[in-house]
Amino acid sequence: MKANYHTHTWRCNHAAGTEREYIERAIESGIEILGFSDHTPNPCSWNINDGIRMTPEQTEGYFAVLSSLKKEYEKDIELHIGVEVEYIPGEFGKLTEFLHQYPCEYLIMGQHYVDGVYVRFIPENEAAFRNHVSQMLEGIATGEFIYLAHPDLIVWNGWEDLYAQEMTRLCRGAAALGVPIEFNLLGYRNNRNYPDRRFWRIAAREGCPVIMGVDAHVPEDLELSQVEPLAREYLKELGITPMETVKL
Repeated sequence: MKANYHTHTWRCNHAAGTEREYIERAIESGIEILGFSDHTPNPCSWNINDGIRMTPEQTEGYFAVLSSLKKEYEKDIELHIGVEVEYIPGEFGKLTEFLHQYPCEYLIMGQHYVDGVYVRFIPENEAAFRNHVSQMLEGIATGEFIYLAHPDLIVWNGWEDLYAQEMTRLCRGAAALGVPIEFNLLGYRNNRNYPDRRFWRIAAREGCPVIMGVDAHVPEDLELSQVEPLAREYLKELGITPMETVKL
């Protein structure tokens, strides 16, 4: 795997290990490009205090530490510093204004919430599902995101035709915009509800550009010798060849 842009740090409160440990493990694994993209704070009126993201006060340290390591390891690996963002309509401008204070190189969209509810807890809420897809489409249409992380995160046990309809709308929109969608290796490795084969059949049919993301929460996640070949075979069976890099 040439590049991984989805790497967390301890600041999100559900990851472990130092930044240096992630970098060293990436080098050992032959990764040439490593991007850090921890969960951004939400310094705006819609501020999720859910314990899964850095605080506004931690943001300066996040960029300072990684900027120093980027210089230290410049001969060994290409490092980039970004953040994983919840796109909140009406609030996104405030967040980007906040981030402009820092050397932020890229954003990935990771939509965990819709209407303040975690998307894995709306298994049969049709209105929330439609709104979730609409927010993702609105977000990627801004042109601010390098890709859409775990687009199939939602747990959906409702009407199957609605799932097909809404995910077709999402994939068709992403393909039209040329925004890559992420095949999430954390979900694949841990047998979560995502990757969802229903979704990836649709993504293949709609010709979506696809990038694999490790979504690393411990340095060991960057050891890919077992999971990467299996993930590539999963995608190959669907007729998908993932991109190796994305443009920042």
